[in-house]
Amino acid sequence: MLKVGLTGGIGAGKSEVSRLLVEHGAVLIDADRIAREVVAPGTPGLAAVVDAFGEDVLAADGGLDRPKLGSIVFADPEKLATLNAIVHPLVGARSRALEEAAPADAVVVHDVPLLAENGLAALYDLVIVVDARAETQLDRLVRLRGMTEEDARARMAAQASRDKRLAIADIVVDNDVPLDALERRVADVWAELVRRARTPKE
Repeated sequence: MLKVGLTGGIGAGKSEVSRLLVEHGAVLIDADRIAREVVAPGTPGLAAVVDAFGEDVLAADGGLDRPKLGSIVFADPEKLATLNAIVHPLVGARSRALEEAAPADAVVVHDVPLLAENGLAALYDLVIVVDARAETQLDRLVRLRGMTEEDARARMAAQASRDKRLAIADIVVDNDVPLDALERRVADVWAELVRRARTPKE
């Protein structure tokens, strides 16, 4: 098994890269999706979030009001740290369980937005960073996700710097390129991952 950490700044296009890797045959473990699952209605995770932030973060259907919670934590580093202390251990436990269920010869890609921020690079055999200029990230967040420029900038500022992410990269995927160029780059990366997965570890 080859354990790969995949990360990138918000709006860098990491989801597109993970989608392409899955098409090639990767087993994807998506930390964002797991983070939603562990705070679904009726879970201990959601109860802990409500204890920490109050019932105002609940939507009318009893689920988590993510935009409301996001507006609270991304403007306050202490509150963001409180949320992370609740969610990250739950995500870690679920991710390990999914990894253990994967085939022994799999290329397992962990899609982890906060890999650099949380110092997780050592958990993986190698780290892929999806990279894009800040202007590209901002444009995608405002144009494609409908964020205000202020909210987009706050979310970008809450993440690791571009330099900090690149410092932990074994492989960098430039996503300031057209989709066809990105597809070619990911195909090359996949070939390298398969090669490494088949090479006996020392």
